[in-house]
Amino acid sequence: MATKSIMLVGVGGQGTLLASRILGNTLLSQGFDVKVSEVHGMSQRGGSVVTYIKYGEKVYSPVIEKGEADIIISFEELEAARWLSYLKKGGKIITNTQQTPPMPVITGAMEYPADIIDKIKAKGVDITALDALALAEDAGSSRAVNVVLMGVLSRIMDFPAEAWKKALEECVPPKALEINRKAFALGENV
Repeated sequence: MATKSIMLVGVGGQGTLLASRILGNTLLSQGFDVKVSEVHGMSQRGGSVVTYIKYGEKVYSPVIEKGEADIIISFEELEAARWLSYLKKGGKIITNTQQTPPMPVITGAMEYPADIIDKIKAKGVDITALDALALAEDAGSSRAVNVVLMGVLSRIMDFPAEAWKKALEECVPPKALEINRKAFALGENV
């Protein structure tokens, strides 16, 4: 099997690291060699955070170069646009439609770009955009956006549902497990 590459992109505090653990755990359970690299920007201040995940028969490096990502999971619209050049031709983006203004927008030095999703679609990119925040809130916690997005991802990855459920149980604290199960199911059914 050829090595596959997935990027999780967001801003600090959105749960990209937990999502990468859930995904990595699922991939390992399917017998893949998995490499994960987390790159933290100014994550405590809402800065950009990216996690590279590569999996296959044998993986030597987690680093994903421009044009190599099979899938990009974006926790926020602007991050989908920021990392678009890393998507390979024929790749897929799953993005939350939530908008988290970066510091230049907050200070008034710039405006948040308009119509990001439409601009990405206009480039011929296969993109699934959803309000993952609303679904997470329906599940019981706005903090479950990451797990909603993993539910959406599970639909396009051919792995048993049981592997995802087991990964949730192993990665999510017991007190938050039921909400995250609901969030995952809502993402699966988008």
